Amino acid sequence: MPFRKLFITLTHNIYIQMFRSIWAGAFAFLVDFSILYFLTQFLKIYYLYSSIIGFFSGLSIVYILSINWVFFNRKFKNKFVEIVIFSFIGIVGAFLNTIFIWVFTESLSFNYLISKIVSTAIVFLWNFFAKKIFLF
Repeated sequence: MPFRKLFITLTHNIYIQMFRSIWAGAFAFLVDFSILYFLTQFLKIYYLYSSIIGFFSGLSIVYILSINWVFFNRKFKNKFVEIVIFSFIGIVGAFLNTIFIWVFTESLSFNYLISKIVSTAIVFLWNFFAKKIFLF
């Protein structure tokens, strides 16, 4: 029963939605982080550019999981409006993510991969609550 409640049953419970959002975010993070690593290490693309590409790849995954698994209430019937707002939240998240990665890497001398992990944890909170408040 707990497995079903946590992973399958439609719910409006904010704690279960946050739990699911963490799982969705973790999957998106794996894609995002893998793209960042691959583009930077193997294709020698500047880490901030790689970070942005990875972030938006992860954002696409989170959108699909958010509308199909995490949140079931939708504030907008018009999908275009929903995608625009979701994208705006994502753009703010990408901006925050890029700033945090840059600060942690350039100012605090963290490895760019460690910077990505720290910034992801911070930006996750922005993304979850902004989506919960404005979209779902």
